[in-house]
Amino acid sequence: MTRKIFGTDGVRGRANSYPMTADLALRLGAAAGRFFRKDGTNGHRVVIGKDTRLSGYMIENALTAGLTSTGMNVLLLGPVPTPAVGFLTHSMRADVGIMISASHNPHQDNGIKLFGPDGFKLSDDAEAEIEALLEGEIDYARPENIGRARRIDDGRRGYMEFAKTTFPTGRRLNGLKVVVDCANGAAYRAAPEVLWELGAEVISIGTSPNGTNINDGCGSTDTALAARTIRETGADVGICLDGDADRVMILDENGEVADGDQIMALFAARWAESQRLAGNTLVATVMSNLGLERFLGGRGITLERTPVGDRYVVERMRAGGWNLGGEQSGHIVMTDYATTGDGLIAGLQFLSAMVEGNRRASDLSVSFDRVPQLLKNVRYAAGTEPLALANVKSAIGDAEARLNGSGRLLIRKSGTEPLIRVMAECEDEALLTQVVDGIVAEVEAAGVS
Repeated sequence: MTRKIFGTDGVRGRANSYPMTADLALRLGAAAGRFFRKDGTNGHRVVIGKDTRLSGYMIENALTAGLTSTGMNVLLLGPVPTPAVGFLTHSMRADVGIMISASHNPHQDNGIKLFGPDGFKLSDDAEAEIEALLEGEIDYARPENIGRARRIDDGRRGYMEFAKTTFPTGRRLNGLKVVVDCANGAAYRAAPEVLWELGAEVISIGTSPNGTNINDGCGSTDTALAARTIRETGADVGICLDGDADRVMILDENGEVADGDQIMALFAARWAESQRLAGNTLVATVMSNLGLERFLGGRGITLERTPVGDRYVVERMRAGGWNLGGEQSGHIVMTDYATTGDGLIAGLQFLSAMVEGNRRASDLSVSFDRVPQLLKNVRYAAGTEPLALANVKSAIGDAEARLNGSGRLLIRKSGTEPLIRVMAECEDEALLTQVVDGIVAEVEAAGVS
């Protein structure tokens, strides 16, 4: 089946513009409700979480109306991290979980992510079936079978208690000063409280959401504030989350950033040494740096690459029986603990490495030398296909010929925004800039929005 509204991470777009409208959310809720209530019986339930975007209220209410209209009982969690929705969907025996968030995007955007009863994100096939129901006539429930909705006050606490169990038993964070940047997003309460309860001295930033400041000058996509705070306060380490807390960047005591590749390298090496790394394999996307691949190969660890998107990382992990994967952007997936990327739990694993080895963050945050990598994004006009144009194809072919096996070139459309992403890796930085800029120029010449 062809998917039209679902991208690489659910449905996403600008709030109050298709597909992120109240009308579409209502119909999507009804279609999802019908999909998960195939047997027509009562008692089916769905949990809904959200981040702190102003539009979350609108989308939450519309989804609730659609779901209850088909007989689903809705449990509203309020602002919680995306991984909390995955965890609570499974632990609360719900049929489906929904997270309302556009992750690292600005507040003007929003999104809808769906989780199955096992807590994992829905497959492409399941999303296609829901779209088919969405396009047809919805079979609504009889009046006496309309669902109920109620708020759940202890969902966040349940997730927090679970997150603490992933930290080594008997260990504490006493003596560590930790800056945590919550991006004014979904983890603005959970993350600082967990760190404090484990004994850390916590310096919280990005914890004053107002509906429009999510990811604004803070969080995993803008670490300058956290770096400055670390240096000003003499903190030992920084944990920077994104708007829905499924991504993380780690900052050392100097404010230097360790991205997802460096974090995965550390975890993979530690887990392999303790024989915890299933199949001696790490799963990452085509965006992960060539330096990571070389680092792992030198330790006999296999790197499995997938298309971009943490859902594809998870699918490959489950298919292979592997327990560690993620993305350079900071999704760290540890299926021993969670069903999706979890920035807080990944941060706790980094802190446990500091505590257990009595190491500074800077001792752990750089495992390999990165091969120079350049990524540029080009926004294109809706309805156009720049990558299908002859001049763009020719520029890509020329770039591949110039690299001639000395580097790597990756051109792709974003699954969540109208962007062409142009990425290359090469030891020759001058050549790297030339090939990327050459392709970007041709895409721009094709017309941008």
